[in-house]
Formats: sequence, structure tokens, C-alpha cells
Amino acid sequence: MNKIKAYRTDYGVSQEALAEAMEVTRQTIISLEKEKYTASLNLAYKLAQYFNTTIEDIFFSEDE
Repeated sequence: MNKIKAYRTDYGVSQEALAEAMEVTRQTIISLEKEKYTASLNLAYKLAQYFNTTIEDIFFSEDE
């Protein structure tokens, strides 16, 4: 599970703008938000840096 959509909307960033910043397609961002795709460690790190938080805060398991 992840909080990508929540962070994106809180920051006022479009899916397209986030995709450009992450150097991925908009479809990747959509798939991440719908939890149909699991981010690579590199992408997770870039997202955490972009949103100035930790990987653990963005990504978490259902058990938490």
C-alpha cells in the first residue's frame, strides 16, 4: 500500500508533473496510485526525496 496520491494531491502536483519529475510515464504513476504496480527501490527513493519524507512513510504493508 502507498500514500502517493495523498502526497501528490497535498503538494498540488498533477500525475503528469510527477511522472516527469520521476522520469517515468503517467501510466506508471496511475498504476502506483491504484496499487497495480510496485515501485522499484530507485523510484521509491526518488519519490521520498521529491516529497521530502521517508520511503517508509509513503509505502507500508497492510499489516501496519
